[in-house]
Amino acid sequence: MPLKKIIFKPGVNRENTRYTTEGGWYDCDKVRFRYGTPEKIGGWTQLSNNTFLGVCRSMWPWTTFSAAIYLGMGTNLKYYIMYGGAYNDITPLRATRSLPNNPFTGDGTTTVIVNDPLHGALNGDFVTFSGVTGTYASLLNAQFQITYIDVNNYSITTSSVVAAGTTGGVAVTGAYQVNTGGAIQYPATGWGGGSWGSGSWGSGSLTAQPLRIWNNQNFGEDLIFGPKGGAMYYWDASSGLTARGVALSSLPGASDVPALHNLLIVSDTSRFVLAFGCTDYGGITLDPMLIRWSDQESAVDWTPAATNQAGSVRLSHGSEIQAVLQVRQEILVWTDTSLYSLQYLGPPIVWGTQILADNVSIVSDRACIVAAGVTYWMGEEKFYMYDGRVQTLPCDVREYVFRNYNFNQTQQTFAATVEQFNEIWWFYCSSGSTTIDKYVVYNYLEKVWYYGNLSRTAWIDAGIISSYPISANGQRLLYQEYEVDDNESGTPVPINAYITSSEFDIDDGHNFGFVWRVLPDITFRGSTSSAPRATLSLFPLQNSGSGYTRGITPVPSTSSNMSVAGSNAFPVIRSATVPVEQFTGQVNIRVRGRQMSMKIASDELGVQWQLGAPRIDIRPDGRKS
Repeated sequence: MPLKKIIFKPGVNRENTRYTTEGGWYDCDKVRFRYGTPEKIGGWTQLSNNTFLGVCRSMWPWTTFSAAIYLGMGTNLKYYIMYGGAYNDITPLRATRSLPNNPFTGDGTTTVIVNDPLHGALNGDFVTFSGVTGTYASLLNAQFQITYIDVNNYSITTSSVVAAGTTGGVAVTGAYQVNTGGAIQYPATGWGGGSWGSGSWGSGSLTAQPLRIWNNQNFGEDLIFGPKGGAMYYWDASSGLTARGVALSSLPGASDVPALHNLLIVSDTSRFVLAFGCTDYGGITLDPMLIRWSDQESAVDWTPAATNQAGSVRLSHGSEIQAVLQVRQEILVWTDTSLYSLQYLGPPIVWGTQILADNVSIVSDRACIVAAGVTYWMGEEKFYMYDGRVQTLPCDVREYVFRNYNFNQTQQTFAATVEQFNEIWWFYCSSGSTTIDKYVVYNYLEKVWYYGNLSRTAWIDAGIISSYPISANGQRLLYQEYEVDDNESGTPVPINAYITSSEFDIDDGHNFGFVWRVLPDITFRGSTSSAPRATLSLFPLQNSGSGYTRGITPVPSTSSNMSVAGSNAFPVIRSATVPVEQFTGQVNIRVRGRQMSMKIASDELGVQWQLGAPRIDIRPDGRKS
């Protein structure tokens, strides 16, 4: 028989069986499609040797009038501005308090009890002391993280031992930063469900801090930011990177600034500051469906008057505003049931709303994104797009994603773009994980889907900060699509990348075929290894439902390497795995079956590959099983 060229359709399809999706791809990790064929994704490396505190879930890049390039970063513990690879803490203060005389009690260890009646701090909060006198002045006039004890006391850990007894002096001041937030989504119940110290022993229930997500947008060269469900703050770029953010309501001329907000945007149209889900005028209770905006070109004047354009509107469809996104000529606003368009109309209405669709959903406030002028988002159990009208986005991996999705951690889900490769990525928690461990990608140019395993908590595309996308993981920022290896730790390690095809007929699907030769078609362009190689595996089957096995004894369907419909799997004779190097022209193998699946994989340093159109040499082998 002549050589058989193997060309698969681009994209991964998990909506049916491996055999039904013949001619395509079925499984992958850390692989993308470019010009219709799969290739390994790029690597990543540390942005700098510095680290930050907490889990970063928000990033916002902007430039100042002096051309300084800043990156705002919100974690569950702090808010930073990254400049030149250094993380500058601008976390606002919640309160500055005078502590009682000699508020510190040592016990001869590095644990020190602090007395401050009705301190208002939560477990994990930060406080900076000043005014400490005596033996331990240099040790205690510093910043510490709090371990909650009760409403009047907490403990801190010092860098060296403090002798037993009280100390501190008579003029100690504690500057408390805004309360910290949760690293994962709550509520959770039962002992250990929340952060340590946030509940009482044996209570059986804990009230934990909600997932901390910061909103951030620049207002000219300055920054407006604030935690979801909290106040809004302002950082003046002219005050320098050592200055902290201050409450927006504390600025000169501030009037009726919302006390609390869930989301905020600074509009490109005439520069309004808009708060979504916020307190009403003079109120202290957050209204989750209320939208308010400041006067034009003012961040502080929120009082409606005949001489300004400040105002408000309350949406009617749904019970909570869940996400907002600024797109061309409008702001999209998602509630838990509907999608609205918010457009600037000018006085006297100023901002008007229009319902674009009912009965739509979105899983989180960061699950929406714009790419090539089209808005995409992840809903509950499906994906959507908006290009002037709201549509369901066809998805070939929908069942795969949502059958292994942790719906208790939806707020961690976020969308990102890699415009270089025409991709939208959604990162999410799988059903067995409370931290992000999965991603799914839609390539909007080729209209295909693929997925994999990767832990990231925030992402911005290449732009003013860098020519590479920047992501957050752990306590570091990373350059993405950087060379070909995983250099997150500072020591390069290989990226394990693979893709496996659906099952396809070796001959006609009726007769057995004997494959004795493969002519691979793989390019290693972009590799940094002097001898790059990948592994090509062929998995033959006797029947399309028989699973991939190597032995000659039937294997129960509960075996971890089986995919069968029935009580037993029929074995195949042999599977074959061969290394493919840079100049490999052909490899001799021996596999026999009616159907076959193909896998290309790499797990070595310095390897980059793209698969072309391999060919196989087949001999007829009869019908006998």
